[in-house]
Amino acid sequence: MSNTRTVPDTSASSGALVDLLRTLPGVLLLFVVGYAGKFLEQFIARYGKAHHLVLPNIEYVLWAILIGLLISNTVGVPKIFRSGVATYEFWLKLGIVLLGARFLMGDILKLGGIALALVFVEIILALAFMTWLGKRFRLAPKLISLLSVGASVCGVSAIIATQGAIDADEEDSSYAIAAILALGAVSLFLFPLIGHALHLSDQAYGVWTGLAVDNTAETAAAGALYSDAAGKVAVLVKTCRNAMIGFVVLGYAIYWASKGQASGVENKAAFLWKKFPKFVLGFLLISTLASVNFFSKTNLLALGNLSRWAFLLTFAGVGLRTSFRDLSKQGVRPLMVGVIGEVVIAVMTLALVWGADRAFHL
Repeated sequence: MSNTRTVPDTSASSGALVDLLRTLPGVLLLFVVGYAGKFLEQFIARYGKAHHLVLPNIEYVLWAILIGLLISNTVGVPKIFRSGVATYEFWLKLGIVLLGARFLMGDILKLGGIALALVFVEIILALAFMTWLGKRFRLAPKLISLLSVGASVCGVSAIIATQGAIDADEEDSSYAIAAILALGAVSLFLFPLIGHALHLSDQAYGVWTGLAVDNTAETAAAGALYSDAAGKVAVLVKTCRNAMIGFVVLGYAIYWASKGQASGVENKAAFLWKKFPKFVLGFLLISTLASVNFFSKTNLLALGNLSRWAFLLTFAGVGLRTSFRDLSKQGVRPLMVGVIGEVVIAVMTLALVWGADRAFHL
C-alpha cells in the first residue's frame, strides 16, 4: 500500500501575494499624496491662526488632487506605482459603501423622490443632446454612443461597460475617456466657484454636482470642496445615476445588435446584474443597518472616519491618474463635443436644480 501525500497547490496564493506586493507601492503613494494634502490644509490653518493672518481655507481634497496633478504632469508616475495607483477606484467604492453609515434611510427616501426624477430627466436630456451634437460634428457612430453614455450616466465606468457591450474600438473608447477625464478635472475647479457665486445651498449644490459631474471620483471631490454636507448629497445623487448604468448599456447593446454590429443579448436579467454597480447595494445595506441602530455611536464614528480615509486615497488617485499630455494626444473633435456637451448639460441640470429648489425646497 503506497503512502502518497497530496501537495497543496500554492500557485493561487502565491499569485495573490505577488499582486498584493505589486500594488503596495502605488497604494503607499496614494496615502502619502493624500496625507500631504491633509497636512497642507492643517499647516496653513495653524500658520494663519498663529500669525493672525486671514488665509484661504483650501480643503485637503484640492491639495491632494493638485499634488497628484503636479506629479503626473511633471516627473510622471513611475511604472512601479501604476498598478497601485489604479486601485483608487476600489477606494472610491469602499468610501461610498462606508458613507452609507452617515445616511439614514429616511434621509435617502426624503431626497430620493426628487433626485430620482431629476436623474431620469438628466439621463434622457444628456443622451439626446450628446447624440445630436456628435452627429453634428460627424463623429463615428459608436464614438457618439460612448460619449453619450459617459456624459449621461457615470463617466469612464459607463464607457468601458458600453465598449464591450457594443463591440466598439479601443481607440473610440480612449477618445471618449480622454474627453470625460479632461472635463472632470476642470469641473473640480469651476463647480465650487459657480456654486458659491450663485449662493447655492449645500443640498442644491450637491444635487447639481451629482447630476452634472460624470466620474464618481470627481463628483465626490467637487462636492467635498464645497462642504461636507454637499459632498454627501453629491455622492448620493451620483449613486442613483450609477444604478442606471445597466439599463442604459443594455439599451445600446440591443440597438447595435439589431444593426448587426454587436453581439446579441441572450439573457437580459444576467446582463443587467453583470453591469449593475454592486457597491450601490453595499451603500444601501450599511445605510439600512445604521437606520435600525445596528451600529453604536462609536461604530458609526469609526465607519465615517474610514470613509474619509478611503476618499483621501481616491482624491490622490484622481490627480495621479490625470495626464494632460496624454489627453492632448486624443484629437480635437471628440474633446470639443465633450466640452460643448458638458457645458450645456451643466447649465441644463443647474436650471433643473434651481427650479426644483424653488418648488420643493431641496
